[in-house]
Amino acid sequence: MGGDPAPRGDFAVLTDADLAAFREILGDDNVRTDARSLDACNEDWMRKYRGNAGVLLLPARTSQVSAILRHCNARGLAVVPQGGNTGLVGGGVPVHDEIVLGMRRMNAVLSVDPVAGTVVCEAGCVLEDLEHALNARGMTAPLDLGAKGRCQIGGNVSTNAGGLRLVRHGSLHGSVLGLEVVTADGTVLDLVRTLRKDNTGYDLKQLFIGAEGTLGVVTKVAMLAPRKPTGVDVAVCAVGSFADAVAALRDARTKLGDCLQAFEFFDRASLELVLSTLRGARDPLPKTKAPFYVVTETAVFGDGSGKGSVTHRAARRRVRAWVRSLRKRGVAIDGVVGEDAKHASALWNLRERISVALKHAGAVYKYDVSLPTERMYDLVVETRNRLAASTSASTSTSTSASTSAASTSFDASKVSVLGYGHLGDGNLHLNVSSPDGYHPGLEAILEPFVYQWTAEQRGSISAEHGVGAMKPRELAHSKDEASIEAMRRVKEVFDPRGILNPYKVLPPRLTEHRSKL
Repeated sequence: MGGDPAPRGDFAVLTDADLAAFREILGDDNVRTDARSLDACNEDWMRKYRGNAGVLLLPARTSQVSAILRHCNARGLAVVPQGGNTGLVGGGVPVHDEIVLGMRRMNAVLSVDPVAGTVVCEAGCVLEDLEHALNARGMTAPLDLGAKGRCQIGGNVSTNAGGLRLVRHGSLHGSVLGLEVVTADGTVLDLVRTLRKDNTGYDLKQLFIGAEGTLGVVTKVAMLAPRKPTGVDVAVCAVGSFADAVAALRDARTKLGDCLQAFEFFDRASLELVLSTLRGARDPLPKTKAPFYVVTETAVFGDGSGKGSVTHRAARRRVRAWVRSLRKRGVAIDGVVGEDAKHASALWNLRERISVALKHAGAVYKYDVSLPTERMYDLVVETRNRLAASTSASTSTSTSASTSAASTSFDASKVSVLGYGHLGDGNLHLNVSSPDGYHPGLEAILEPFVYQWTAEQRGSISAEHGVGAMKPRELAHSKDEASIEAMRRVKEVFDPRGILNPYKVLPPRLTEHRSKL
């Protein structure tokens, strides 16, 4: 869990006068101090991180966000911007008593341009709602996440969320065309543009994408909205090794080409957890008990009438032929292609709902890393080996005192290690499930090992979840000292008093409150 929370900074304490000022800005109904509202905003959805905020503020306009931050900056009150609260590293909940700035009322889709292929929306717009609005115009969002029914666009941008379609659409650094951002002192930066070309100096919006609300509060987003596919196919293939999964990816890039939209993988442990935990889940290939499974999504965008265009029926035949080819060459043991939209959705759910199944299974240590594709699953194997060694050590008379202390605080035999993720872009989700809850001994086995191993492969300790409250102390595994110092200086430019989402992203020594500035 990244160790003990950072000590509280030298921030002001919320007073009745502050609450009165907020009510003047927002009205009584949108300044929440009741227990139900505070319980919901103080805790993340995994129940892993919990703060002690005394107020939840719900602005509806950029001018209100500006007024709130202007007041907080003048007073030295720390603020946490919060979207759908679907994050996995504690980035959207308070660490101590920071004020929570909830964005859910700022949820409008402001404009859609089918000709330019762009959309402008407010930061609190839920991803699934945006998708529905775009679908009605023959368009789609450039990202798709398992949490799409709750996550918000502002949070997606602030964490540079990747998701399931990155293979086709790339990251939000490429899809976002413009932003409106409010900085710590209440200044509104109008960077909202729907232009694909704008070469007028520094591209400031890029600084706020992935900054996790530490540089400013995103209030509006302009981004690309690609055409909605005219047909989508989903296939699941069982493979005998991770090397075969990589071979299938290599083959898909060649054989499926521009149709390829997503390429995912999960191991047998992940599938068994979903099948045993979630009602209605079905084994896609019940006659095959393979160690790994890959999921592909392909899309077509024409009706076959244009040059180079193919029909959905022809595209599905192409996918089926590809699956047969994998089986014939021994790359895949078996495979299935969704027969219709309902079947395709059921196949996708096996991958998308792994995180939901994990939540039902108990406490989960989640690690989100980028690695060279061929080595992705090695981390899962190494982690299992460490746990097995700890089990053996705890029963051995030669166990050292330190190892014994770490091992006896939990039952390692009950712990499960699962691996799944975005094979198409080298992003592994390593999950360690502990039905008996979080334990310091288990954490000592996992950390800093996971981060050190990832660094040795020149990977990233955060592929798409962000740094949040979980990993600031581990940032040096992915950034050198000079880079971290440069990040600190950027933070000082936009937030010299350090009020925006403190204790997140930067190591504690770089985020101390500077109240005298």
